[in-house]
Amino acid sequence: LAVGWGGRMDAAWALSPGGCELAQSIMDCTGRRLSSIPGNLRGDTEELFFDDNTIQVLGNASLLLYPQLWHLSLTRNRLELIEPGAFLSSQGLQVLSLTDNLLFTNYSLTAAALSALPALRTLDLAGNQLTEDMVSVLVSNLSSLESLSVARNIIMRLDSSIFTNLTQLLELNLEKNYIFEIDNAFEGLQRLQRLNLAYNYLPCLVGFGLTQLRVLNVSNNAIEWFLTLESDDLFELEVLDLSHNRLLFFPVLPRQSKLHSLLLQDNRMSFYQRLPNGTSLANVTVQFLIIDGNSTNITTLRLWEELCHSNLSSLSLLDMSQNQVWGLPDDFLAQMPSLTHLKLNQNCLEAFHLSEEDPLAMLTELDLSQNQLVELGVKVGTGDILPSLQLFNLSTNRLQVLPPGIFTHTRKITTLDLSRNRVDLCPQPGEAESLPCVDIRGVETLTHLSLAGCGLQGLGSRPFQGTSLMYLDLSDNHQVLSGDLGWLQDLVLTLRVLSLKNTSLSSTAVDFSALHRLVRLDLSGNSLAAFPTSLGTLRLRSLDLRDNCLPALPPDVAQVPLGRSLREIYLSRNPYNCCTLGWWDALQQAEGLRVPDGREVTCSPGSHALSPGVLPEPVLQSCRWQTADLALLYLVLALPTCLTLLVAFVVVFLTLKEKLLKMVKTRYGVSSAY
Repeated sequence: LAVGWGGRMDAAWALSPGGCELAQSIMDCTGRRLSSIPGNLRGDTEELFFDDNTIQVLGNASLLLYPQLWHLSLTRNRLELIEPGAFLSSQGLQVLSLTDNLLFTNYSLTAAALSALPALRTLDLAGNQLTEDMVSVLVSNLSSLESLSVARNIIMRLDSSIFTNLTQLLELNLEKNYIFEIDNAFEGLQRLQRLNLAYNYLPCLVGFGLTQLRVLNVSNNAIEWFLTLESDDLFELEVLDLSHNRLLFFPVLPRQSKLHSLLLQDNRMSFYQRLPNGTSLANVTVQFLIIDGNSTNITTLRLWEELCHSNLSSLSLLDMSQNQVWGLPDDFLAQMPSLTHLKLNQNCLEAFHLSEEDPLAMLTELDLSQNQLVELGVKVGTGDILPSLQLFNLSTNRLQVLPPGIFTHTRKITTLDLSRNRVDLCPQPGEAESLPCVDIRGVETLTHLSLAGCGLQGLGSRPFQGTSLMYLDLSDNHQVLSGDLGWLQDLVLTLRVLSLKNTSLSSTAVDFSALHRLVRLDLSGNSLAAFPTSLGTLRLRSLDLRDNCLPALPPDVAQVPLGRSLREIYLSRNPYNCCTLGWWDALQQAEGLRVPDGREVTCSPGSHALSPGVLPEPVLQSCRWQTADLALLYLVLALPTCLTLLVAFVVVFLTLKEKLLKMVKTRYGVSSAY
């Protein structure tokens, strides 16, 4: 029976007699509340998935009918025991997942069952409350293993006895345990290439000597020191993750390695060649006392010259963000000619200097944001500086100026973030330049520019001339729209995203009609009291009007070019009039248009805020009176009064008719026949 189920199954899937899904030789019985493995499944099944069931015991006869099985998953069951003969008919099993079970209860019997799997390559024992002794028993006879995960258990200490026989192991995952000590636990794993020790309690790694290892993840520990063995051997190490630790110094790395990614984010690291108060520790050394059993070794290093022992020529990514770096040692960057990404954000840098001695010819991304930079120094000579730089993040510093001509050397710059610095832009040539200023005129490659929160006092004199800006962020500049708005002329052909959030924008301040390539516009946090009519001709895909003073949108907003092109619009936190919500109904019916904050949109008939979709009847009735035709309303009100006066006149006339006629006859002397 071919069925479709939730978009996941297609004609290749069918239902088996046990209610499981079958596709070729794969049987999926996930989430079927099974307490045992059914015996009526196809005998040629090669992969079995019994995740999210209630199986407690895998008996000796459970897998007898599936001799071709090579992949078995029993993740998230209540498995306490695998009987010793459970795998005797599944000698070809290569992948076994037992994640999130209760194997600690009968681990010795389970170990006997696992030992009958000569072809097992991948074993996942994560989340089984296993201690190091239990793990040692479970894997003692699994010499064919290439990948082992014992993550999320209660392992505390590793020694040489635990992984003794795993001579073919390539990958080992020990993350999220309670490991605080490692004693020669990996020396026998000669083929090990990937080791994950993240989220443990390691205080240090001293004497690192796993030359064959390619990837080492020891992030999220309590490591204060990382020291590699003094050796001229070539280390295969390519990725080292020491992020989110307590490192005090730059790690002592192998002298020869293939390291291309070094992650040191969120530590306590600094360099001590120069201190912020001007003190120099150029000749100060530190001694490491290493005690190994009965032997004691003392290693003496200068505080920063340990870098000289490491060959960092292959390093392409260096992340030193969220540390306590005040400055970099001399020639620090010169050792990294292959560097493409350098992250020094969230440090204590007050100055950053570049010169031809540190060309960083391959660098494409430089992040110096959230420091205390007051100076960016560039020693310009005949050579290029940062010739490949594409992304330059200088946000949230104390910069007022950039070195003159810096962008003539960064010929590939596309993204520049100067937000939250006290910078101003230089005007066009021939006009008086208010120094200091940042000159981006003529930088043809620049497409993304952020100037948010820079305290800009208007942008007269075309500071963007010669650029190709597609993204411009001017938010949080309260006076940026004061004065001449001629700078928009140079952006007409290229600008696609514009943010004017929190810029004190009024309804008539800017004419947007010329920006016909614009697709995203942020006007939130302003004082718009009316919808800017110049927006109607644009073909935006996203518009943000939150936090303004809009009582309504135009009734035909969904019919104009803007309404037909919009895919999302933000409207909340405006004082909309509950009696003029025709535009809201039109937006709700517009095809393909989303209002992500629609639940937050309210209108105010009085002192209460109401949802426009569920207005109560008294409010609707009040709105009907307010929106009725005034001429008709006045006619309805006047008609009863007129009728009353007419009736009163007729009654009075009929009552006094005879007296009135006599009075007229007496006055004018005209006889009348009665």
